[in-house]
Amino acid sequence: MNARSAAMRRWRVRRLALLLVVFEVVLLAAAITAGAYALNQLTAARERVVDQVDPQLTQAQNLTAALLNQETGLRGYQLSGQRDFLTPYEEGREAQDQAVARLRALGATAGSTAGVDLDVVLDRTRDWRETADQLIAAGVAAEPALVELGKTEFDQVRAGLDTLRGNLEQVRATDRQALNDSATLLSVMFGAIAVLLLVAFVLLTFGFNRTVVQPLLGLARQVRDVTEHDIHREVHSVGGPRELVQLASDVEAMRRRIVTEVGELHRAHELLDARTQALQRSNSDLEQFAYVASHDLQEPLRKVASFCQLLQRRYAGSLDERGEQYIEFAVDGAKRMQVLINDLLAFSRVGRRSGEQTVVDTAELFAAAVGNLEPVIEDTGARITHSGLPRVRGEASLLTAVFQNLISNALKFHGEAAPQVRVDAVRNGGEWEFSVTDNGIGIEAEYADRIFVIFQRLHPKNAYPGTGIGLAMCRKIIEHHGGRIWLDTESGGAGTRFRFTLPALAEVPAADTADDSALATAGSKKSEDA
Repeated sequence: MNARSAAMRRWRVRRLALLLVVFEVVLLAAAITAGAYALNQLTAARERVVDQVDPQLTQAQNLTAALLNQETGLRGYQLSGQRDFLTPYEEGREAQDQAVARLRALGATAGSTAGVDLDVVLDRTRDWRETADQLIAAGVAAEPALVELGKTEFDQVRAGLDTLRGNLEQVRATDRQALNDSATLLSVMFGAIAVLLLVAFVLLTFGFNRTVVQPLLGLARQVRDVTEHDIHREVHSVGGPRELVQLASDVEAMRRRIVTEVGELHRAHELLDARTQALQRSNSDLEQFAYVASHDLQEPLRKVASFCQLLQRRYAGSLDERGEQYIEFAVDGAKRMQVLINDLLAFSRVGRRSGEQTVVDTAELFAAAVGNLEPVIEDTGARITHSGLPRVRGEASLLTAVFQNLISNALKFHGEAAPQVRVDAVRNGGEWEFSVTDNGIGIEAEYADRIFVIFQRLHPKNAYPGTGIGLAMCRKIIEHHGGRIWLDTESGGAGTRFRFTLPALAEVPAADTADDSALATAGSKKSEDA
């Protein structure tokens, strides 16, 4: 009970598998989240550097170039006094406006570092441009003090531009470092994910091997030991999930049941061996009895019959009618006893002293049986025909006895008309089905099983002679050859029809001799002699 309770408290394989799946899912989700975060950081840093800081630096350079062009054009005009030298000044102002607009679009707005620096540059540029406008109006006659003021104010513009570019360079360096850090973080994340997955795989493999595989192999090892060496060795629990513990318990229960059944089987074999030995002794006694019946009992019977016949001949006419009748009874009884002993001896030998089974032609066996019955056929005027008798494997003498007994019964139990007997055979799957049909007095269906029992008779001895062994012998011979015999109660019409089967030869094609042969008739023989 404690072991079963402990087994019930163990986790099932399904729960272990679910736990492993949940663990894998959580680990993968964490790894994917971390990787997504690192990738997002890398993307954000790259966008700031590529899409914002670098374009701002480029526009800052354009702004510087535009202001320098203005200062250069103003200086050329002051020296030459020609208006053509103011073209760079005018173009510089347009380039300045474009650069400022692009810087504003790239994020140099009010409040940002770049926006503050740009406002300083624009304020100083505005002051310088007022002075520049005075210098343009004065031309070459501009006062030196005004020229010096313009130079000083432009130096302030130049300083503002340096500050703007310096701050942008610093932001660019910071963002580039952030980009590098994000790339490094992403690499570390991927490395960590790979390591975690490897560790998880190792741990899961080790855990599954220890929790499921090793207990299963241990159970299989015990089962092999039981099946190959000792079935009495117990199968113990090997741990592991609840299913494996229950499986070990079920295997042990099955082993115990097998041991019990094997023990019962051994006892049954011992009993069977004992009964087989008893049967062998009984068969030996039966053989001894058959020997005595065929030798020792025959001689006293012959002697009784011989002396009774001598009494009958010697004292014929001397004894009264009753005395002669008694002697006839004694002679008849001795003769019937001889016949009965011979029939019993033949019945006991069927299947016990078997001869070699060979391929025989049942048409030839049929002809031999008819030849043995030739006197009876002539006396009764019977007509016996056959059709389609095949070749089968069996003992010729025994199968001849089957045909002879069945035909003899048909001749014995005939009606007022001359006996008509027909033997046919048809192929039915892997066997041949024979039929012996006559036009005799017939047999009631209720006696279909009784007639095959030894010594069972349906008629008194004074009406129809015989020992009641013939049909029982037929059944024993047919079953000895692997077939079966029965009375056909559904044939309809008058007479009797017996059917029996014999295994067909696979290598021999089915015989198809459809020609009927009249083998014995008294009238036909007389016509042939004539």
